[in-house]
Amino acid sequence: MILESQRRAVVEHATELAALTPGRTGNLSVRDGADGDAFAVTPTGVPYDSFDVDDVPVVGVDGDRRGGEMAPSSEVPMHAAIYRREDVGAIVHTHSPWSTAMAVAHEPLPPIHYMIVAVGKRVPVAEYAPYGTDELAERIVRAMDEADATATFVENHGLVVTASDVETALENTHHVESLARLYLETRAAGLEPQTLSDEQLETVLEQFESYGQ
Repeated sequence: MILESQRRAVVEHATELAALTPGRTGNLSVRDGADGDAFAVTPTGVPYDSFDVDDVPVVGVDGDRRGGEMAPSSEVPMHAAIYRREDVGAIVHTHSPWSTAMAVAHEPLPPIHYMIVAVGKRVPVAEYAPYGTDELAERIVRAMDEADATATFVENHGLVVTASDVETALENTHHVESLARLYLETRAAGLEPQTLSDEQLETVLEQFESYGQ
């Protein structure tokens, strides 16, 4: 089966996506390596617990459908454009509430906590365009490139996170959602969130190089 392991990863992680984003919104994809020419992606418009490996669509980075019983996500142009431009292995897109609040406010996330370095030194905001369009895809890629980030809010839409693998992409989606909540709750309390300096963030990046087992 074409991209069997990637399709299994989509099925295995779809329920976690469902916990992050309401209803049938959002999507995720897993690529055939960081420079592969195809990816497995969640099907469009179905509950995340209602499909199996054979159903999972496979799409080329050129946007052409290559397999799967179900139709792919309407956001295939976004996924394909990111994979054409970035050496990443997975993409997660959600309408998670705190990140989407930042998106509807057109508010970038500054470095209020050191964990922001999981996705960069800030989370930018990509300019709005209709979902499922090449225009939206290009604006998302441009926003991440300009901010040197692996995540971006999308105006009046939601959040996009990229990573080397789907586990990291989902983990970093949780990080951004948590920081967005922290930022907004601090502002709601009438307090001004303080930010870390570029020098402080560089120190964190150095420390992270030897973090973990």
